Formats: sequence, structure tokens, C-alpha cells
Amino acid sequence: MDTFEDLKCWQSAYSLKNRIRIEILSRIPDSEKYDLKAQLLRAARSATANIAEGWGRFHFLDSRKFFYNSRGSLGEILDHLIEAKDCHYIEDELYSSIQNDCIISLKILNGYIRYLTEQNRPSSKI
Repeated sequence: MDTFEDLKCWQSAYSLKNRIRIEILSRIPDSEKYDLKAQLLRAARSATANIAEGWGRFHFLDSRKFFYNSRGSLGEILDHLIEAKDCHYIEDELYSSIQNDCIISLKILNGYIRYLTEQNRPSSKI
């Protein structure tokens, strides 16, 4: 891979971030500008930024903590989406669609973490 942009987990989180930016943020009222709106955008940015930072680290164990941080940001996005739905800022259908994208991003990231873990296990051959 030439850059973190080649990672499927980054691509998925990036797509999610763009959907949030385009389809969600404009629906959240200005009264939430510094609260829910800002937190949702920060979490979406954090999801991709942590993958990029993890990719740039030299050692697997150092990288993995950033991938875990990204996973936490994806969970935070889910929580903020629930809040937006409960406050009637977004409809159930939009929530379900973006929730699905978030879960897909989590699964792809978990798969990448699992792959890296297996690649970096010491060999048990004697």
C-alpha cells in the first residue's frame, strides 16, 4: 500500500464522514453548533485521522492503539446519531442507513486489526 488512502477501513470511514457532513450536519440546529454538531464532526474526523496516524507508525503495537482509537470514534458517532434521532433532528430511515454504514466501517476496521494481529504473532514453529 502506498498510502493510508489505500486502506479499505480508511475509505469506509471517509465515506461515512462525508455522509455525516452532507446529510446530517445541516439538519442539526444552530443551537447545537458547539455541542452535538461539533462533537459529531470531531468524531467523524477522528475516525479517519486515527487510521491515517496508525498507518504512519513504524511498529504494529504503536499502530494498533490508533486503530483502537478510530474504533472508539466510530462508536462515538453511533451514540451521537442516536442522540440526533432521539431529538428528531434526523429521521429513522436516515439514522438506520448511516448506522449501517457505521457498523460496516467498524467491521472492516476490526478485520484489519485482526489481520495485523495475525501477521505480527510470533511463529510457533520449532
